[in-house]
Amino acid sequence: MKINRKNFLKLAGLAAVGMVIKTGRAASNLPFSKSHVQKFNMHGYGAPKLDKVRIGFIGIGSRGSGTVVRLSSIEGVEVKALCDIVSERIDSTIKYLKREFPSQNPTSYSGDKDDWKEVCNREDIDLIYIATPWELHAPIAVYAMEHGKHVYTEPPVGITLEECWQVVETSERTRKHCFMGCSSAQDGMASVVLNMVRQGFFGEIIHGEGHYIHDRVSDNKVRWERDKKNNNWFGYRPWRLQENVNRNGNLYTTHGIAPVAQMMDVNYGDKMDYMVSISSNDFTMSNKMKEMAEIDNYYKPYVGLNFRGNMNTTIIRTHKGRTIMMQHDISSPRPGHRFDLISGNKGIYRARPDRISTSEEWLGQEEFNSLKEQYTPEITKKFDKIRKKAGEGHGNRSYERVTASDWRLIDCLRNGLPLEMDVYDAALYSAITPLSESSVARQGESVKIPDFTCGAWKTNERGMDISLKQGGTTNLL
Repeated sequence: MKINRKNFLKLAGLAAVGMVIKTGRAASNLPFSKSHVQKFNMHGYGAPKLDKVRIGFIGIGSRGSGTVVRLSSIEGVEVKALCDIVSERIDSTIKYLKREFPSQNPTSYSGDKDDWKEVCNREDIDLIYIATPWELHAPIAVYAMEHGKHVYTEPPVGITLEECWQVVETSERTRKHCFMGCSSAQDGMASVVLNMVRQGFFGEIIHGEGHYIHDRVSDNKVRWERDKKNNNWFGYRPWRLQENVNRNGNLYTTHGIAPVAQMMDVNYGDKMDYMVSISSNDFTMSNKMKEMAEIDNYYKPYVGLNFRGNMNTTIIRTHKGRTIMMQHDISSPRPGHRFDLISGNKGIYRARPDRISTSEEWLGQEEFNSLKEQYTPEITKKFDKIRKKAGEGHGNRSYERVTASDWRLIDCLRNGLPLEMDVYDAALYSAITPLSESSVARQGESVKIPDFTCGAWKTNERGMDISLKQGGTTNLL
């Protein structure tokens, strides 16, 4: 049977089951083919330099407020606007800014669900940051670029293949950057491993693994008890709970895939070809909803619904014959895991704990430390020096601390340099989610992965300037 959109809907058996439920629309639009001719190659493109990077923030929840703190800590950033449907979130963030960064004086936007458009319409903003529920990421990104703004969005950039293509097309047409924040090979040990890969330490790269393993269920007090003083917010997040209903696949890909893809030169030397994906049953969420419904009536509508399986495993094959394994599990009680492994024909790196081998045995700690020092790239040395000079920084939460990728984004915009991760990376990493849902719904059948570069991967120069040949002139406050 030819798998077109109509037949796939029948096969997947997706149906609307209530107001609180996402209807699996990311999967319902698959398979989806797109005929696209690249209008302008955003890879390697440096937009006109910005002495000041004026930012409008849309979505000031925990992640958004943390990003305000992080980016305010970088030289040349001006916080021009804060937008959220909950005014109290904006008020608390402004109070913090006045105490820690008194020169920042943003305008508040709250009260109307379309206030974000007013922020994007402003002439005195260069960059729009997006930390809203997932379904708004692509619409806001597209609108912002069409109104002359660069974009920095939390993952994913889109929840359907159509949205991913729309973002790519808009970025090319407007020549505005669309950067998706995620773990990258610029940060921590991953930067060292990337340098080792590029210097040939591991030989020809064969296989990589990256995951999103994060127990977001076990601790009732942290994850499920609603905070009456904070609009009944709870740690698992209302939007995340809805996203995990009636969907089955790898729903959060970027933190696992980005470092591995960068080490394999995906989008600049190689491309993802096809993938397969399977999911376990749900062994946790249905029971958790029954448990919580006994305590809080808020959870009663979720009792008896179909939740994403605990573990999803996705395997990708690239054009050059490499393989990538990704796993997603936020429901099981286990330690967190993201970038995990890179393996070549001369050696292997594995995380947690960090270790390297060139034979059947892992290298000793002294030899490992020596290699780490030898292969620490210039970008890491520079950022660590700048961070040390700035002191402890601001904020206590992990996502309030400036990362190398945050710093480098602002540094590239201020120096008119190409971004280290571009719109093609954002679209590709995000597309894995709806593609995984398609494969899972068809019992693990292989699915072709679109080439968002339209063949430009063959000639694109390598991204991720970890040697810091250009820029690196931006400081931290």
